[in-house]
Amino acid sequence: MSLDDLGERGRRASRERSADRAGAKPTLKTIAELTGLAVTTVSRALADAPQIALETRMRVRQVAEEIGYMPDRAAQRLRTGRTNVISLVLDPHEEILGYATSIIDGLSEALRGTPYHLVITPHFSDTPAIDPVRHIMRNRMADGIIFTRTEPADERVKLLVEHDFPFICHGRTELATAHPYVDYDNYAFAYHAARRLIASGATKLSIILPPDRFTFAQHMRHGFMTAVREEGVRFEIAKDVTLDSKSDAIRDYVYKQMAQADRPDGFICGGEVSAMAVMASAYDHDLELGRDVHLVAKQTSGLFDQVRPRVETIYEDLSEAGLLMGRLLLKRIGGPVPVGELQALQTL
Repeated sequence: MSLDDLGERGRRASRERSADRAGAKPTLKTIAELTGLAVTTVSRALADAPQIALETRMRVRQVAEEIGYMPDRAAQRLRTGRTNVISLVLDPHEEILGYATSIIDGLSEALRGTPYHLVITPHFSDTPAIDPVRHIMRNRMADGIIFTRTEPADERVKLLVEHDFPFICHGRTELATAHPYVDYDNYAFAYHAARRLIASGATKLSIILPPDRFTFAQHMRHGFMTAVREEGVRFEIAKDVTLDSKSDAIRDYVYKQMAQADRPDGFICGGEVSAMAVMASAYDHDLELGRDVHLVAKQTSGLFDQVRPRVETIYEDLSEAGLLMGRLLLKRIGGPVPVGELQALQTL
């Protein structure tokens, strides 16, 4: 270890002892005393003000971390009007494996190095989707909101646009008023999945869609129907189950379809759970995947990388979606931005 390293370790230990001796929660004044800087300079350095030299900002952050400094959010909110919180409203559902984890991973990367913290707000299917959003907005619990599973005439979007409250949604709507969003091209997914099945020799296609109330259900339906009409192949759209159905219900439904004389031989699955249900049903009927039954699934995790025989997949990058939503929301919070600059469509 060099003398410089020893010296820095000694200075660090000294600062930690000073903070411990204070016996109170570290404040901006504590950091100012340890660094020899003015309190206002420390405050601006922690806010990452570009007017403060990068070296000074890094030194202030290091000291703040060493002594366990945490900003007083109540005082910060009174002073700036901001909470430095981003709220992610999530619906728990099992169809998309790792959905929440991947979205949070991307959002965390977008917020890294900023003063913003991510707070998860759950929304349950037995309560109106607008309730948690209205609660956050009315009580100013966050500076921006991110939510998922949009509907064509989404009441959450209407409310937030009306009140000019910063938000990004994962999914689009059919509202006349343009709004910020990040979405995946589900039309292209269903279209190309159907074309792949037809090219593999499938003669009757089946698709399990999301619940009709969601916008991406319409996108998937449109893409699927465009492909089957272009090729003139037979098809069916699942009526008794959706992508939100329990995996057992999907498996039972597909099992019955495969027992029919005129069974589908090509399946499009909008998630890995429904794809596994199709594979289980095929196995139970002694049908061989890739010969008797063809399958294209949307992949959002590494699950199918380990599955044999190989499953045909189309990837949706949820971590990238989280990253894009975080960056666009920070941009919106930073000031007025044309809506067109706050929209992103992830393509295949």
